[in-house]
Amino acid sequence: MSSPANAASVALIHKQKVLLIKRAYAPYQHLWTLPGGRIEPGETIEQCAAREIKEELGLSITELRPVMVQALGADKVFQLAVFATQSFAGDIVPSHEIAGVQWISPDQIGGLRTTSRLDLVLAKAFALFERN
Repeated sequence: MSSPANAASVALIHKQKVLLIKRAYAPYQHLWTLPGGRIEPGETIEQCAAREIKEELGLSITELRPVMVQALGADKVFQLAVFATQSFAGDIVPSHEIAGVQWISPDQIGGLRTTSRLDLVLAKAFALFERN
């Protein structure tokens, strides 16, 4: 049985692109990844996701869709709940934790140094919004 999620990240999807951030500090310093972070006492995992996006990027998000839960770290201590949304508002204002931001299409990810299995995570996130 897996532990409950204790961290969250969000794929912000717009016009077939996703917003990636480059982490300024450990863990994952200098790697491109989805914005997010650790849960705080009393938060739901969805509240954690919304707070982290507000703190890291200055954006407000709604309509979160669950993508997957990913075990991270050498000892798998972090259970990262990954969400995706196309509903966000505000101007992107990166916090000090972020060394860079960019919108990319999933097929451009191969040229970036990213966190583990980000390509798989993005494929699952984009699949939630595919038009039939």
